[in-house]
Amino acid sequence: MSAPLTWRVARLVERRVETPTAQTLVLDAPGWPGHLPGQHLDVRLTAEDGYQAARSYSLAGPADGDRIALTVQRVPDGEVSPYLIDVYAPGDPVEVRGPVGGWFVWRPGQDVPVLLAAGGSGVVPLMAMIRARRSAGSRAPFRLLYSVRTPADVFYAEELRRRARDDEGLDVAYVYTREAPQGWRGEPHRVGPADVTANGWPPEDQPLCYVCGPTGFVETVADLLVGLGHPPARIRTERFGPTG
Repeated sequence: MSAPLTWRVARLVERRVETPTAQTLVLDAPGWPGHLPGQHLDVRLTAEDGYQAARSYSLAGPADGDRIALTVQRVPDGEVSPYLIDVYAPGDPVEVRGPVGGWFVWRPGQDVPVLLAAGGSGVVPLMAMIRARRSAGSRAPFRLLYSVRTPADVFYAEELRRRARDDEGLDVAYVYTREAPQGWRGEPHRVGPADVTANGWPPEDQPLCYVCGPTGFVETVADLLVGLGHPPARIRTERFGPTG
């Protein structure tokens, strides 16, 4: 039996701007037990009057000792995300609890092909898998299909460009739903069968498929994969909602 999860105090040590509405926060969390790529944690804030608010965030990469990273997108009128992005300062404490989740994970020892399909901020746990793959020296072939509204909405844009160039066995493809960059072939559209076929793996390769994003995106991509012949047991999904 695993030990019960407990709240621990973590402090901000670094922040990185990802998009106009999202930032990556690097926290020092003494005693952090480690985690698998794809897991998440809970963050809890306590006001001076004792009121508490907690939200769940995906871990954005493998742990570096007691240091962990999460990427937070500001939600209008949210209780937690505006504080984390606009107020939370280096050295300030928050409470964290985790890691949470054991189904939507990739284990570095696995060597089968992997399809990562992300919608918007759903890329966060999938980026953790990409980073963990590199850290572990894994040779498992990865393909990321990333759907975003516009180029400005891409999380980890520069890092993904670098990894697509330097990480052998990693391919990255984008679908833009509202505005595409200059030179991009095709018109803005939602992910369809052609995108999944061109940028995924054939069922006979028996890939593991991880799909994360808003409910509509996840259901669409999962249905497309099943329709193309992928066994449902090889498709792992996680839905992101607008919690802030």
